Parts: sequence; C-alpha cells; structure tokens
Amino acid sequence: MSLLLTNRDYAADGNGGVAAVRDGEELVGEVLFRLTARRGSFPFLPGLGSRMHQLRREKPSAWESLAQQYAAEALDGLEGVAVTGAQVRREGEGLAVTVRLLWRGEGLSVTARWEE
Repeated sequence: MSLLLTNRDYAADGNGGVAAVRDGEELVGEVLFRLTARRGSFPFLPGLGSRMHQLRREKPSAWESLAQQYAAEALDGLEGVAVTGAQVRREGEGLAVTVRLLWRGEGLSVTARWEE
C-alpha cells in the first residue's frame, strides 16, 4: 500500500488519516515520480529517474522519439509496464510530455510537465 500525494504533500482521507492509493493509482504515481525525477540525482540509486529535462536542448523534431526512449529507460524495471509512445508539446515556458503505456493489457497515458 502506498500513500496518496497531492501537491507534494500527503492527502487527507477525510477521517483524520492519510489517504491510500489503489493498484492503478499507485502505478500512475510511480510512473510520474520516475519520469519527473532527474536521473542521477539520487546518489545511491543512480539509475532512478529520467532524462526528460534534457528534451529542451534537442531539436523539436527529435522530441517525441527521445521522449519515448527516455520514458522506456526511466520505467525499465516496472513489472508489466511497456511504453508504447510519447507526445511532446510546448506549454507556456515549459514542455508537457504525454507517455502512452500498456499495463495488464490496458492502455494508459500519463502527462508530466517541466518548466524552463
């Protein structure tokens, strides 16, 4: 069981406790964490995280293929999760990356954002 995080803080369950997440919600939380954490920023887990923040340095024509590659790299090791595609778009001063996944035969999409 994992606890629900909202805006980088634990979410209340309405009964004075902390809300827990269910199976699919837990997966989405783990995926978002792995995509938004910078790869190499955890000294004892150097392979944790992604290189998505590097997309801004690349040509826009290469963004989607690189985003799919970076997502697959970041999510490697999550059992039963396969990256099937990625879409990148500018949002204000940053980028939004939508990653399409296949999990337990079900298609999911997760969107993460990076500000410049």
